[in-house]
Amino acid sequence: MTEVRKGRVERIVVFKMDRLGRSLPHLAQIVAELANQGTSLICTSQGIDTSNSNPAGRLQMGVLMAVAEFEREIIKERVLAGLAAARARGSQLGRPGTIDQHKPAVAALVAQGKGSRLISRELGLPLSSVCKVVRAVKAEQQAEAPIAVIS
Repeated sequence: MTEVRKGRVERIVVFKMDRLGRSLPHLAQIVAELANQGTSLICTSQGIDTSNSNPAGRLQMGVLMAVAEFEREIIKERVLAGLAAARARGSQLGRPGTIDQHKPAVAALVAQGKGSRLISRELGLPLSSVCKVVRAVKAEQQAEAPIAVIS
């Protein structure tokens, strides 16, 4: 493929298409790259020739590419449906958060009147993480504050 990308290859000849790619999507990626580079693909056992002089070969490759794209979309839909089902069951997706373990230390420093940058330096945490925890701590403090009722 390095030689194809450099424009040094005019055509690639294979006996069978399954020898060219690991899977249908991989094969589609290779064929698309060959087409972009202007390199024709000839498959001797399956009668495929994508050179400019053979429109039937280009049609066959177009059908194969459409099937590969369809397969990718089906896989994508299945993955998204699986994620939605997992969320509906209450599964926690992604990596577990580690910020909450620093909440007591950040709350103590906030109570001392220290700012986010100083807290970040003192605890050795990223500033963005400290800002998230500070917001959460302040929201909790506001929720706990007594509400004055004027009658």
